[in-house]
Amino acid sequence: MIKNECLHPRDIKEVILGDYELSIDEVVAVARYSAKVSFTETYRSRVKTSRGLIEKFLQEERAIYGVTTGFGSNVTKVISKNDAEILQRNIVRSHAVSVGEPLEKEVVRAIQLMILNHLGHGFSGVSLEVLELMAGLLNQDILPVVPGDGSVAYLSPEAHIALVLIGEGKAWYKGELLSGCGALEKAGLKPVTLGCKEGLALLNGTTSVTAFATLAFYNAIQAVKTADISGAMSFESLKGTIKAFDPRLHSVKKHEEQSKTARNLFRILHGSQIAEQYKDYRLQDALSLRCIPQVHGAVKKVMKNTLENLLNEMKSVSDNPIIWPEGEDGMALMGGNFDSSAIGMDADAMCIAMANLAKITERRIDRLVNYHVSELPNFLVANPGLNNGYMIPQYTAAGLLNEIRVLSHPATIDNVSTCANQEDVVSFAYFAAKKAYQVSRKLQYIIAIELMLGAQALDFYETLSTSIVTGKVHQFIRETVPTVQEDRFFHPDIEIIFHHIQEGEIVTLVEKLIGELE
Repeated sequence: MIKNECLHPRDIKEVILGDYELSIDEVVAVARYSAKVSFTETYRSRVKTSRGLIEKFLQEERAIYGVTTGFGSNVTKVISKNDAEILQRNIVRSHAVSVGEPLEKEVVRAIQLMILNHLGHGFSGVSLEVLELMAGLLNQDILPVVPGDGSVAYLSPEAHIALVLIGEGKAWYKGELLSGCGALEKAGLKPVTLGCKEGLALLNGTTSVTAFATLAFYNAIQAVKTADISGAMSFESLKGTIKAFDPRLHSVKKHEEQSKTARNLFRILHGSQIAEQYKDYRLQDALSLRCIPQVHGAVKKVMKNTLENLLNEMKSVSDNPIIWPEGEDGMALMGGNFDSSAIGMDADAMCIAMANLAKITERRIDRLVNYHVSELPNFLVANPGLNNGYMIPQYTAAGLLNEIRVLSHPATIDNVSTCANQEDVVSFAYFAAKKAYQVSRKLQYIIAIELMLGAQALDFYETLSTSIVTGKVHQFIRETVPTVQEDRFFHPDIEIIFHHIQEGEIVTLVEKLIGELE
């Protein structure tokens, strides 16, 4: 069961963990729009039960990885129960070694939420006090400083977050960069002392990978839905033959997402005098126009598969060891649930899918500005030569596409053994998910450029009307991005449309007119 269905993430004010499955929109609500986080009694109860078990195991001095042993290849080293707190503090301090520029605020907040979700399943032995403090960081808007480079899958970024819980590291609070202890104190919170297994549990698992991948997925969905709209505007202004979207044609290609995309385009372009006038203008169009259903549909299929795995991962426990209850007792199950190959491979696949969407979009952008094929004024400006018009935004799209292509090389096929060969297979899912997040934003910019150019191209049709849908989108864009009569500073225009895409505003506008896009 999922709560907060049918709400835009910005309208979700609170995410309550414990009785419902966490949704993609709820992750975005907390990460991007600062929704509050709280726990149900069910959440609290299972956390307390699990904590009681691990404390029992410690007193009995059972052999448990990371509780009564060292970490990694130090698993052979026995740790006294009297040193349990030192062991957990040491793992947090020693593992906080990621480097480079700090992660974006929404990414750090998404990781924190994933930690709360992951540990709240009640199989990790973490105290409620620790989780309440983590929620306090989110709710009080304390932002740990988390360097973003150098993780093979997990551990280091999470360790920088955990440092703040024990009053160390650095964090932003109300615009001021403070020590972890200073930030907590100013917010009226107190640091915790980590008990047995808590440091390990805070660092373990797929939390940073899933956080990055979830934000990337959300961005990608906004992009792929908007791309149907921007693609339709380009198709219309470039005099495409709508016969390429005939349902009979797509019925014999057994890919559901392709047929749905063709229907989307038909619905968006319904009533267009331009499309009707030019339906027989060419026998067939360039691939970037007539293959929109095939390419966009293939991208949507990858996203559909990714969604299933992301939701499964958020329902999963990715800790090691797992604290398994059995009656009044239980056991520690040691394995490899922290491995993030499933999400890493999906993140790599998302990059490849988004690269394909980016490349077909960039080709449509090129056609819009190229008078040799567009039959429109060169670079979409009435007085080219004196004015460059939209010459250079196509360069921007090409540059972004090049960056996306490089980032689309799979990260998860690589391997470097770590930890004295104890951890001899490494997923590299962290960078797979991180680059998926980067690609998703670059893709949104490319689609923003197509929308900007598509609106300008439709300005040149004075006697034939657009469809109702493309006309409304054109009008919406023109409310903030005026027609280009002569060269001006175009960067703000791109940023405005990018924001419309990221917020889902153009998709919302279209879906109010024709219903949900398939």
